[in-house]
Amino acid sequence: MLMDVKWAKRIADLPPYLFAEIDEKKNEMKAKGVDVIDLGVGDPDIPTPDFIIEALKKAAEDPENHRYPSYVGMLSYRTAVADWYKERFDVDLDPKDEVIALIGSKEGIAHTPLAFIDPGDTGLYSDPGYPVYPTSISFAGGTPYAMPLLKENDFLPDLDAIPEGVREKAKIMFINYPNNPTTAVAGEEFYREVIDFAAKYNILICHDAAYTEIAYDGYKPLSFLQVDGAKDVGIEFHSLSKTFDMTGWRIGFAVGNKKAIGGLGKIKTNIDSGAFQAVQVAGIEALKHYQTGLEDRKKIFQERRDIFCKGLDEAGLGYIKPKATFYVWFEVPKGVSSKDFSSKLLEEAGIVVTPGTGFGKHGEGYARVSTTFDTERIVQAVERLKEAKF
Repeated sequence: MLMDVKWAKRIADLPPYLFAEIDEKKNEMKAKGVDVIDLGVGDPDIPTPDFIIEALKKAAEDPENHRYPSYVGMLSYRTAVADWYKERFDVDLDPKDEVIALIGSKEGIAHTPLAFIDPGDTGLYSDPGYPVYPTSISFAGGTPYAMPLLKENDFLPDLDAIPEGVREKAKIMFINYPNNPTTAVAGEEFYREVIDFAAKYNILICHDAAYTEIAYDGYKPLSFLQVDGAKDVGIEFHSLSKTFDMTGWRIGFAVGNKKAIGGLGKIKTNIDSGAFQAVQVAGIEALKHYQTGLEDRKKIFQERRDIFCKGLDEAGLGYIKPKATFYVWFEVPKGVSSKDFSSKLLEEAGIVVTPGTGFGKHGEGYARVSTTFDTERIVQAVERLKEAKF
């Protein structure tokens, strides 16, 4: 007799993961013979730099790297992270207890609420935003509370709008700049406001800084930790995925507040066995030579950004030109929902864009494209977009 397997409420109540749903629709169109141009997922098409690959090959041949790694990461890797933070941001970190290796930043983000949220607690997160933020809060038994990112506020959360009762129950706050999906950036004034807010209400700030190195026109994004007092109230997540085109390698890190890093480490000790040491060795090489080829890679993304933005101009669709990330966040035609716009664009033009509502209800009215695809395909997508009728 077949057992009736019942899902736990925490996953039964989950909506379909955004990109899995898009993939299903995309595959349906491909099966019909449509030439689909996929501008959905932010997965760089540029290969990982050769010097990083060579470091991995050599490290993979060392039997010492075939054994269980440290739960928190090799000290040499954590030291390379600390050295990079000092060079890039002039931030001092103790590699022993203020840095932890992650199996990609998504893993660390998803596990963090388990260390700081109890049932009944609230977790603050930006909406629209990375879907993992509210999901991870829910998985930990907490109540997610959305902080709307609105155009009139430069896509920064309005902390004054958070009710007092919510503030008092909040234990963590997820923020992300340069921002996915809106491409907005944040400055020192905003971070100071966040730090003061966190200190007053005893809230741990979790800053997702995955896109600080993908910036254009001379703009250099800040680290949250550069601002005085940040380390007292928060941690920062970083990933090698975007900077070095290493999405499939699954290597990242979290840095900052010693007690918070220790809490995340305690969760990881009980859940995973750490990142493969050979990948950490490759990560060391990447961080030591982080500027090698970076400007060339950024030029490619900048060219694609400019091509797509010009196409939006010609199609009469509004947007704010991105200073960072490899996304473009643009307004869908008035009177058309984000989901309907994305569906129609796929069905009638063979272009995959991500509806803004896939990142939260406050993403309504927008769509996101990723420029992590072949430049010629971006050109083709622009031509199709201009011909689309809405």
